Amino acid sequence: MASHQSPTHRSTVSRRVLLASALAVSLAAAGVGGVQVSRAATIDPPAGTSKLSASICADRTYSAMTASQRVGQLFMGSVTPSAPDSKRIDVMRQYHVGSVFLAGRSNAGTAAIKSLVDGLQAKADTVAGHRVGLLVSTDQEGGQVQVLRGPGFSTIPSALTQGTWTTTRLQSESAVWAKELRTAGVNLNLAPVADVVPASLGTANAPIGRYDREFGHTAATVAPHSNAFLAGSTQSGVLATLKHFPGLGYVRGNTDTTANVVDTVTTSTSPSVATFKSGIDAGAPFVMISSATYSKIDPNNRAAFSPTVIQTMLRKNMGFKGVVISDDLGNAVAVKSVAPGDRAVKFLAAGGDLVLTVEPNLIPAMTKAVQSRMAQSAAFRTQVSQSVHRVLDAKQKAGLLSCS
Repeated sequence: MASHQSPTHRSTVSRRVLLASALAVSLAAAGVGGVQVSRAATIDPPAGTSKLSASICADRTYSAMTASQRVGQLFMGSVTPSAPDSKRIDVMRQYHVGSVFLAGRSNAGTAAIKSLVDGLQAKADTVAGHRVGLLVSTDQEGGQVQVLRGPGFSTIPSALTQGTWTTTRLQSESAVWAKELRTAGVNLNLAPVADVVPASLGTANAPIGRYDREFGHTAATVAPHSNAFLAGSTQSGVLATLKHFPGLGYVRGNTDTTANVVDTVTTSTSPSVATFKSGIDAGAPFVMISSATYSKIDPNNRAAFSPTVIQTMLRKNMGFKGVVISDDLGNAVAVKSVAPGDRAVKFLAAGGDLVLTVEPNLIPAMTKAVQSRMAQSAAFRTQVSQSVHRVLDAKQKAGLLSCS
């Protein structure tokens, strides 16, 4: 999210990720310099599942789902590991929510988190006799934004510190951190931050710079380090997320706590946006969308509700084929003026795939609004179908589907 955790408080399956060559080409094209990053290991389908059948498996799972189960795949609700709320978990189960975000702070360690995640996975939907596993995510960036700590988890330095390392070292360290997540049952990290915070703004940038969440102050530093983090995560079998497209580096307000956050600088061709193109070319499976407004891109819509940002910039111009996830659409002040159901509908209609809400109690209203729009619009139904397929493809990539 813009800042899930402040100091006081968040489509082709089995595609080979050619990080070394793609990274060099993308950085050169963006004009932000070159870098050497080792090829990341592909997150392959489960043993015994061919590449062809992996794609077919996602299609078969979709076909066997009820309408409610399909809609549930479009949502990610939060669970607080330090104090799991059974009522919230029951709401998510009732509405077939297919993804979970581990929020807050936990010092419990890998074994305790694995026990919690195993319990959540045991409650996941079963389709045609096979369980459809949950995408289980968290914010494990480092520094002040590290949700999971305790025995088995490294103390991760801030991204600003990581940005001073060689990309080889960062990829290696990232692989270790991702392995820890995987041991704990977490299969999706809402990191790395690909935002560029200019040195002239620094800590005056509330969502990123204030917490040292940026890898550096230029695209030439951020792009290779963001991609090294991505490569290490992929190497250890954890899906990674570039955020917060098209960038939160040039704003002052934090969308989690501030309304009407506007970027008056960024354009669709800004060097800071090229860091995302670099990561996409390197194989990023998820991209998170900012909830700020970008006056030089689409002055009339927040990025999360903007077809220009998601469909034109991200999908068409950058060629992104993975999962587009929202920043928090539950408690974030930036979206409070929009009714909860409309938040979900607007995001999906703009081209988004996965609605993240740290307030699961909003999921019933969001689900009903999505179902209502589906009943009214064939075009929206098509978008929903495509989004569910993208989420299922990601789940297959993470080994969460079985069609034996």
